[in-house]
Amino acid sequence: MRLLDAAGQPLPLTGRLNFAGSTVDTRLGTVGLRAELSNPALAVMPGQFVRVQVQAGEQRAWLVPQAAVSSGEQGRIVWTVQDGKAVPTPVETGGWVGGDWVVKKGLKDGDRVIVDNLIKMRPGAAVAPRDPAAAAASR
Repeated sequence: MRLLDAAGQPLPLTGRLNFAGSTVDTRLGTVGLRAELSNPALAVMPGQFVRVQVQAGEQRAWLVPQAAVSSGEQGRIVWTVQDGKAVPTPVETGGWVGGDWVVKKGLKDGDRVIVDNLIKMRPGAAVAPRDPAAAAASR
């Protein structure tokens, strides 16, 4: 758990959650939480508003542009490059982070994901991968 001041800067406080509500407020989409904090220097005063970032867990995943993920009868796929050929790769997605899908399963480190010209993709189609920085500069 991490506390942030009004400017979004981390406060040097440590703490832990000691209560999490079991229902979601349907008007706000929030869940009530309570925490205990060590605050010996009185960096936070009673009634002061702060932002709290709670890390609820960690999972190894990859971020893939939303446009690169296709949905079909067999589930979601991304097109990857293997030996210069396009290969449809089934993936398991989580939620979104900004403009990217969180891909939880199906990819491995070093996989090159095709993000352009997806309408033309067919299994085994020859592809010429470009460095992401060079591709962005040519747009």
